[in-house]
Amino acid sequence: MPWFDLPTPLALIQLVRMRDELRRRNLYDTEEPPLPSGGVPANIPWSIRGARAIDGRNNDLSCPEMGAVGRRFGRNVPLDRTFPDVGSLFTPSPRLVSRALMTRDAFRPATSLNLLAAAWIQCMVHDWFAHPRSTVDDGVDLPLASDDDWPDAHMRVPRTVPDPAPAGSTRPPAYANPNGHWWDASQIYGSDPAVAASLRTGIGGKLRLDEHGLLPVDPVTGIHRSGFTDNWWIGLAMLHTTFTREHNAICDELAAVYPSWDDDRLYGTAALVNAALMAKIHTVEWTPAILPHPTIGVAMRGNWDGLAGDTLQDLLPVLNDSEVLGGIVGSPHDHEGVSYSLTEEFVSVYRLHPLIPDTFVFRRLTDDSEIDTLELPNVSGPHTAKMTSRIAMTDLFYSFGRAYPGAIGLHNYPRHLQDLTRDNGEHFDLAAVDIYRDRERGVPRYNAFRRLLRKPPVASFEALTDNATWREEIRRVYGNDLEAVDLMTGLFAGTLHTGLGLSDTAFRVFVLMASRRLKSDRFFTDDYRPEIYTEIGLRHVRDNSMLTVLRRHYPALQPALEGVTNAFRPWTPTGR
Repeated sequence: MPWFDLPTPLALIQLVRMRDELRRRNLYDTEEPPLPSGGVPANIPWSIRGARAIDGRNNDLSCPEMGAVGRRFGRNVPLDRTFPDVGSLFTPSPRLVSRALMTRDAFRPATSLNLLAAAWIQCMVHDWFAHPRSTVDDGVDLPLASDDDWPDAHMRVPRTVPDPAPAGSTRPPAYANPNGHWWDASQIYGSDPAVAASLRTGIGGKLRLDEHGLLPVDPVTGIHRSGFTDNWWIGLAMLHTTFTREHNAICDELAAVYPSWDDDRLYGTAALVNAALMAKIHTVEWTPAILPHPTIGVAMRGNWDGLAGDTLQDLLPVLNDSEVLGGIVGSPHDHEGVSYSLTEEFVSVYRLHPLIPDTFVFRRLTDDSEIDTLELPNVSGPHTAKMTSRIAMTDLFYSFGRAYPGAIGLHNYPRHLQDLTRDNGEHFDLAAVDIYRDRERGVPRYNAFRRLLRKPPVASFEALTDNATWREEIRRVYGNDLEAVDLMTGLFAGTLHTGLGLSDTAFRVFVLMASRRLKSDRFFTDDYRPEIYTEIGLRHVRDNSMLTVLRRHYPALQPALEGVTNAFRPWTPTGR
């Protein structure tokens, strides 16, 4: 029986077995040659041992380059299955797939979540990965049908630029990540030392905020200043502002106990604590919100704290070495024999754009009355800073807590993202680009992907989806060829099982990589200890959640949070 149909104790056993098998068989290193490694140097200074490097180096002290900025994405499928789909890059046309299968006919909400859940995952993704792109002039033209209503003569998109390969290499292309691969809150702090330095006050370890407690605005771009501001919109501005404030609050806690610490020590330790808190929120709050199956809440809490619980671990510290009983956090690190990196398949299954609505209603916290209704382009880019200057942060968060994101599935892709113009003038259909990127980067199509993750392929279009209309649309678009169905199409089309907000096929990659992001990182394993974090820092991570963060920085939100147990689920309306 599949895990989601089993009682929780049996489901947990099956999930652990699944994760262990995926670790053994679905991790592949693309570095060529492999990264050099050796012994751990003696007398490592605190600046390396006790704080994350901005560029991601020195997480593994025996292999300093592992997971750093510029290191390649790994793979979750064998390398010989990851060559670009050269002969079928445009078959069927990515634009046809977008128009026929992705276009939002009417907004379908995910009523178990609030809109903060959509903003959160984009905020996390910006910490994890990006890809280097060519210029538009060196791009490719996505085919347009004769009846296409696209206003331009062409839809030209940049190529993904491969990392240079050694002479004579016969491997498929691999791609370097301009972000570090570690879960280090680089979206807040930056991945480049110059950017990181520009965000600091130089006093008390703190980050810059303006006189209103908001992120400063770049006078040239009109966009807030933060570690990573690509695809900037109001949801990101809210979260970046909040966790910049949280960093500064942690600095105050540390400075009160360690008054002799200098700016660098306060900054480095506060950043370490803040990143761990964000990772914990994602693990034990966001994930169970989007996957509200009862087993997931237990499993994610077990990933973080272990099944034994804090009290028993305090009595029996030996449990900390057990990943299942003591949790991954605080257990010994393990790369499973494969150099740590994020993977291209991980990137693909996190394409969750249907979560974003096209229209946003902003409300007053005091009485739930409407302030404004705006379309997605008017809450993005330079418009974002204008919004934070005229709508209070408490009203913005309340509005997101009251609103629903979109359900993940076909025919629910944001229309504004299908007709997107970047600040640099690029004009494209993001859904079409999403389809093209998987083919370009050699991500297997849906049935091949399932086989490589040891799930049985779907044997028919009827097995692919129980929606008869979608079934016939997919059949027409893909010329009745089930093997040609793209990964994103299959993930969005599949029937969602009770308690799962996304495909069980995508969930397999989550099971593997959610654990790996913690287990490989020494700051979540070997060095998750008071000598590095301080007792104050560990207590801050243990005692806080997204709800406590919101209450600390926006105490006026309390009426809307009354009775709310997870910040990513719908909040309580006020004024009624």
